[in-house]
Amino acid sequence: MSAVGGHNCRRRTRSARACSRLTAGRANDGAVLRCLSVGNDHDMGDQVGVFKRGDLQRKVMAPRYSLLREVGRGTYGVVYEALARRSGARVAVKKLRCDAPENVELALQEFWALTSLEKRHENVVQLEECVLQRNGMAQKMSHGNKRSKHYLRLVETSLKGERVLTPSEEPCYLWFVMEFCEGGDLNQFILSRRPNLQTNTSFMLQLTCAVAFLHQNKIVHRDLKPDNILISESSGTPVLKVADFGLSKVCAGLGNAIEGKDGEDKNKNVNVNKFWLSSACGSDFYMAPEVWEGHYTAKADIFALGIIIWAMLERITFIDAESKRELLGSYVRQGSDIVPVGEALLENPKMVLNIPQKRRSCMSDGVRKLLLDMLAVNPQDRPDAFQLHTRMDQVTCPAWRSP
Repeated sequence: MSAVGGHNCRRRTRSARACSRLTAGRANDGAVLRCLSVGNDHDMGDQVGVFKRGDLQRKVMAPRYSLLREVGRGTYGVVYEALARRSGARVAVKKLRCDAPENVELALQEFWALTSLEKRHENVVQLEECVLQRNGMAQKMSHGNKRSKHYLRLVETSLKGERVLTPSEEPCYLWFVMEFCEGGDLNQFILSRRPNLQTNTSFMLQLTCAVAFLHQNKIVHRDLKPDNILISESSGTPVLKVADFGLSKVCAGLGNAIEGKDGEDKNKNVNVNKFWLSSACGSDFYMAPEVWEGHYTAKADIFALGIIIWAMLERITFIDAESKRELLGSYVRQGSDIVPVGEALLENPKMVLNIPQKRRSCMSDGVRKLLLDMLAVNPQDRPDAFQLHTRMDQVTCPAWRSP
């Protein structure tokens, strides 16, 4: 398996936000969850006493989580493996610094998306709780909590696009406590193993099921890529988890809800495929042509899935120019350059994609036709998430499936 070098990548990443890199140290992070004083009635720890300092009274809490190690660091956050003290369960704890407006917007988008889900889904990462921390005080976050001045300040910062905190105030942090996925991301899992038809089929079905669930719940992910697909192996078989909702959009929250005669919230009937979005954001190798133009719907998620599945089936990779990592991703060659498929289709809408790329391929005609439909230049020619899941179930060979 060969990977295309990063020096030949023509990358023009276009994101809705310019994320700044965090500089907080690991030692301070550990102290927050190990020795945390908690205000309000929403506690992150178990109460063991009360202390007073002047007129200030605080509850002293025993730590509920112990940070074990850092497992990832991104452009706007740090992720730790941690241990829940009561249950002994391993969890992932993501710390996000919320001072710059772009960081606040990313954190709130993820919080709003995950808390909008009324039901759990096996293939979507589960948020256990979210805690807002500032000045050594912590408060459990709840959506729309108008009594929390810190939460309201975060919303105001996001809406105004400018820093609300005064220079003398300390920045606040959001701590996301989520299920831990010990299998790493899709890149690591696939590229560290030999090709397996049953695994590929299972992953295709799980991915389409997850996106159908998100779209049913009015969430457009907008940054589907192998980095944001995690693997849990706690059940003995690999289970995919769609994660990282920092660029997502909850479409039911856009505009005013319309009340019907029977009092039903008409937002429940929102069709995400008719909700137009304009922020050109995502990761360029997985972006649909219309995203590059800044006018798109949830069908952009279908295009991204097509790139991921195509690359997974044929082990198509490239070397990321920034991280130097080998990543799964399909592309088009233009001379010595490799160009994102979406960008190439935008430049030449009549271009015919060569699927499969490899002469010796076990890809069925049904899967090939489905991938071509998912990667159609016109989003109206792509299946929606529900049609996609049904068709994927139909075209995957029963012989590939585990008994």
